[in-house]
Amino acid sequence: MPEIRLTGTMTCPPERADAIRAALPEHIRLTRAEPGCLAFEVTETASGVFSVAERFTDRAAFEAHQLRTRASDWARVTEGCPRDYEVTEA
Repeated sequence: MPEIRLTGTMTCPPERADAIRAALPEHIRLTRAEPGCLAFEVTETASGVFSVAERFTDRAAFEAHQLRTRASDWARVTEGCPRDYEVTEA
């Protein structure tokens, strides 16, 4: 099965950036511990702009990650933040 990769950016309003920064370490920790996660990086590249790069072993692992995050604290903290992501298979 092909590896799944997600790359892109998430942008948040300045008044929410501190809450997102505070929630980010736990989101990264939980994601990296998921079965099938090969790599997970979220880096603030400009104030309130976060570069995202994810790699999962296959579609099932990626979908499990999406399902977990939809019910997570991270989803609540980042709700409504514009995301510009591309998902590819390698």
